[in-house]
Amino acid sequence: MLLGIWILIAVVALLIIVLIGYYNRFTVLSNRIENSLGQIDVQLKRRADLIPNLVETVKGFAKHEKEAIAAVTNARKALVGATDLPSKLKADKGLEGALGRLFAIAEGYPDLKANTNFLELQRELTSTEDKVAYSRQFYNDSILDYNNKCKTFPGKVFAGIFGFKEKEYIQITPEERKPVNVKF
Repeated sequence: MLLGIWILIAVVALLIIVLIGYYNRFTVLSNRIENSLGQIDVQLKRRADLIPNLVETVKGFAKHEKEAIAAVTNARKALVGATDLPSKLKADKGLEGALGRLFAIAEGYPDLKANTNFLELQRELTSTEDKVAYSRQFYNDSILDYNNKCKTFPGKVFAGIFGFKEKEYIQITPEERKPVNVKF
């Protein structure tokens, strides 16, 4: 009788440990996803903060390219004003296209291409673009880990018990997969 009680206590303790372990694992994965989304925001903000300096540098050399400069400025405003992930991704894509046009314009201005400020800003933006891409990849990798836990046994059982649901990846639209055409 005493042995049966000890076995029951051991089984209950083991179940509690497993429950706590799975709950903590889902919580850690959810926090990782939130953190990676925050890192994307940090990089998008960094890019948005670099844009005014780039625009001012280009303005000095390309005074008659007001349309391209305005497009970059408006795209930056849209990115800064975006509140949710889909609108941030859409605004980010618009900013990428506008920056591409601006850099294409710079090709026509040898003095601008050689300007130290412009080159440094261009390097900073390239570095930021790499960090945005990495942050997006890390976000989707975190989603993969989390969703795998939600879909596989016994994680699926515990996800149901604790109310954890699958999360969505950052998706690229078919339009975003097309090459960017720079036109003047």
